[in-house]
Amino acid sequence: MAFGGAFATGQVVKNVGASDVALYRGVRGRTGHPVVQRTSKALSFAGEHAGVWLAAGLVGAAVDRDRRPEWLRATATVAGAHVASMVIKRVVRRPRPAIAGLEPTVRTAGRHSFPSSHSVSSAAAAVAFHGLLPTAVTGTAAAATCFSRLVVGVHYPSDVAAGATMGLAAGGLGRAWVRRAERPKGF
Repeated sequence: MAFGGAFATGQVVKNVGASDVALYRGVRGRTGHPVVQRTSKALSFAGEHAGVWLAAGLVGAAVDRDRRPEWLRATATVAGAHVASMVIKRVVRRPRPAIAGLEPTVRTAGRHSFPSSHSVSSAAAAVAFHGLLPTAVTGTAAAATCFSRLVVGVHYPSDVAAGATMGLAAGGLGRAWVRRAERPKGF
């Protein structure tokens, strides 16, 4: 029975891997338009090490003094999610896609692919900054950043999906912490 279970698990992993590559090829084959490529490269650059999200949070904290504690906690949530994703990458050590004819269009800070740290920090920011920044803006920017990682060819779809899931969870945990800062003193 254990052998059958191991075989079944191996088959699932093989099928997921094949689907991942097929989806990757599909996205890369349909997103070559110059505007899509330039936008994806810009989003990838802005999202490197959660830079755009951390900058937004720090600017918010500097400008919005009344809600500074919320801004700082939301920013710390994004930073913590990003650091956690980097640790997981170093444990999992999944190589980035290397498919002939579909070379990446950007350089990366590291060799490992799982999870997509851009997706983790972007999804975490979309949740953590809720009420501080317009949801339509953060949600759209987060989704576009996640998708950009496929367009530029540095992640498989499962890397992005896992990263977004991890980021949503981290952002949700961080929201509880941010909300504590929102409560008036004495309550």
